[in-house]
Amino acid sequence: MLYVVTGPPGAGKSSYIRAHATARDIVIDLDLMALAMAGPGADHHAHTPALLRVVHRARQAAIHEAERHLDTTDVYLIHTMPQAKARAHYRRLGAKVITVDPGEHIVRQRVRDMRQPEMEAVVTRWYRDRRKGGSRPVTRQASRPW
Repeated sequence: MLYVVTGPPGAGKSSYIRAHATARDIVIDLDLMALAMAGPGADHHAHTPALLRVVHRARQAAIHEAERHLDTTDVYLIHTMPQAKARAHYRRLGAKVITVDPGEHIVRQRVRDMRQPEMEAVVTRWYRDRRKGGSRPVTRQASRPW
């Protein structure tokens, strides 16, 4: 089964996966991939353009390969803002889309506390897209109980 976990930055997507995935599952998380590919002491969310380019290519390869194993393995994929084409592709694969959204006020506070200032723009885009009919919530997480 493919689980596509969406939500704005700071919503708790990685925390959701840590609470639900098992050691036998495949987890595709851009931030974790970047951290694994960065040098020692790298920031968890601030990545250089060169690193991001490498990680994005590795992520695409990982997604492509993981899709071949959906009949035997659960795959958790973080995709913050899947566009219509990606959502259609996930539907064809029979994916379950899980939107983690504790609410805009909470997300903005978390981003101010834990992320780079440029993430504010991503949060704004995420909520604007959602209001226009983009990703719809499946679950609403008021806090991180896990």
